[in-house]
Amino acid sequence: MKLIIASNNKNKIREIREILRDKFDAILSLREAGIEHETVEDGTTFMENARKKADEICAISGMAALADDSGICVDALGGAPGIYSARFSGEHGNDEKNNDLLLEKLNGVRDRGAHYTAAVCISFPDGTRKEAEGYLFGTIGYERIGNGGFGYDPLFFPKDSDRTLAQFTDEEKNAVSHRGNALRALLEKL
Repeated sequence: MKLIIASNNKNKIREIREILRDKFDAILSLREAGIEHETVEDGTTFMENARKKADEICAISGMAALADDSGICVDALGGAPGIYSARFSGEHGNDEKNNDLLLEKLNGVRDRGAHYTAAVCISFPDGTRKEAEGYLFGTIGYERIGNGGFGYDPLFFPKDSDRTLAQFTDEEKNAVSHRGNALRALLEKL
């Protein structure tokens, strides 16, 4: 079976391919499938956004489509940035500005508990869906550390780790990440 990843985010595509590489005959990005489409992410939850993206790409392509919506939820900010993680600073996908704003909002805050959430949905041409969520709990640091990963990884210390996710190898990150946990839970349902 072929699978289209309903994303143009090269980092997400890379992680999803690494985790699912042995499960599908081919895993295509939107670009590789020749699809130019941007889903309006107007859901109120990660799952609503993932479901909408997967359904739209499945309908356009006639193929199974997998979508992920994910982000970081910070306890001291009432769960923000949450579903707005990629555009927290007002500029979609600007990791530097998003991290700067998060550090600014947490200035002087001691309780820095947070968790990553990933919602994944695969939609099939017959109208069925499979969905799963995954989480990774930890804390937000006081400065960026590490050069790997993307998003908030240089600030995020997984529980019981003295390294940020940006200091993990790709293999280490995929073994514990919210996205990895969600994809493994999804595979159990397939």
